[in-house]
Amino acid sequence: MSNTGYFQYNMRAVVHSGVGSIIRIPALLQGLGARRVLLISDEGLKSVGVVDRVAATFDTWQSGTMPVLAGMFTDISPDAGSSTVNACMAYAREIAADAILAVGGGSVLDAAKGVKYGLCHQALDINEALQSGIKMEAWPAAQHMGIPHLAVPTTAGTGAEVSAAAVIFNEETGTKNGLVAPFLEADIAVLDAQLTLGLPPGLTASTGMDALTHALEGVASPNANPFTDAHCIIAAQLIEQNLPLVVANGQDVQARAQMLTASCMAIDGYLAALNFTPVHNCAHAFGALYHIPHGDANSVFLPIVMEALIDLYVHNAERLAQSLNMPTNGKTGKDLMLDVIAKIRDIQQQIGCATDLSRWNVKIEEMEQIVTAVASDPVAMFYPIPLDKIQEITVKAIG
Repeated sequence: MSNTGYFQYNMRAVVHSGVGSIIRIPALLQGLGARRVLLISDEGLKSVGVVDRVAATFDTWQSGTMPVLAGMFTDISPDAGSSTVNACMAYAREIAADAILAVGGGSVLDAAKGVKYGLCHQALDINEALQSGIKMEAWPAAQHMGIPHLAVPTTAGTGAEVSAAAVIFNEETGTKNGLVAPFLEADIAVLDAQLTLGLPPGLTASTGMDALTHALEGVASPNANPFTDAHCIIAAQLIEQNLPLVVANGQDVQARAQMLTASCMAIDGYLAALNFTPVHNCAHAFGALYHIPHGDANSVFLPIVMEALIDLYVHNAERLAQSLNMPTNGKTGKDLMLDVIAKIRDIQQQIGCATDLSRWNVKIEEMEQIVTAVASDPVAMFYPIPLDKIQEITVKAIG
């Protein structure tokens, strides 16, 4: 929160949550004024039948006033690669789509936002809009984009269905670039836990740690306020309670539903409090250099960064402990913060997520390149991590 106490909080997306709620998608799109819908997803979800399951909901509505599914684009690459965003924009124009239905994890949901932004601004190459590394727009200069947009997350991690931000991988420069703009998020998010039941334990764990990182960095942010705390603290508490359950039993639909709720809340609070975010700084940089999935990168860096930069977190130790359902046992300050870090490592062990970068072949000999990548990542503008701390974090993360 600013020194004056001023803050702004937005949550524009309407959330529809419930098992089987995808059946409402065509009617919801009709309410948004959609007529020709482009479904955007990836090959993995196509191959396991999720895309066809969502597409089939259009067959249950026979009214002539209902929107039609004009086409499906399922070639979105991991990390929302700019070339696939551009290809999807071209396809949307080819089929005269006037609405977007995004079905997938963070990469698909972010790519769909890039497509919407590009269509609205008549762009042919999304990279042209992101030349500075991070593009931030504000209302009232930025207005509604006029493209009906519904998002269906299939993982409980990024919360990208309700966030007015997208991370797109620029394949030409090898960097993850950010786009933040009002109205970028979906108009409606449909949270149907049934679509997450097939998620394997490893992916469940890594995406859950992504959501936990959003929540805890939101709590620790200098811009935190009662609205962001309401979302971030409750989200973290839900994750602490339910993430071990869904990793142990992927068919626990109630715990899956709680994780979808937590993921959605966490990103909303995190972005509204956006400021100092060193865990994401490291995750973005290493993810771009070594193609590490974002959830895995956050899993590794969350306790390591907190430990290396503990002085930044100490004054929020009690709130972070509350977020993880921890008793303080009379501790405060650094002693309590060390317990918080230990709790995060305990969660890591429970769910079997990545705790170091060994599987991605990160080499200490590449330290100069790593330091440059972390220091030049777009979100480093909020808090430039000292170079010696980047080296310390890297050594610990390599394991």
